[in-house]
Amino acid sequence: QVQLVESGGGLVQTGGSLRLSCAASGRTFSTYAMGWFRQAPGKEREFVAAIISWSGGTTSYADSVKGRFTISRDNAKNTVYLQMNSLKPEDTAVYYCAAELSGMLTKLKSRYDYWGQGTQVTVSL
Repeated sequence: QVQLVESGGGLVQTGGSLRLSCAASGRTFSTYAMGWFRQAPGKEREFVAAIISWSGGTTSYADSVKGRFTISRDNAKNTVYLQMNSLKPEDTAVYYCAAELSGMLTKLKSRYDYWGQGTQVTVSL
């Protein structure tokens, strides 16, 4: 069983920044692929970013956030981060972190095994 707890959400103005954190339980965190997803009201949950530990910490991003968001991880702290810069109103959503236990870098939410409870990010005009 893996527990994921997100934090760092809040209200920010357009152009501002936030850093989300996701603390994970489990002794083998370093082997997991970790992802961030988001869900806006009335919309499906969508992929934001993912990271693995091997292969130099390969990352993947949705086109909508490339160049603005950065995913990173600290395996010593069992934590994954999402640095969000140049935020836009369309980034407003509940942000979820997720763990994929086989370690595969994937954008598919169906591949992720565990999910956090989510943290709200609201970007005002």
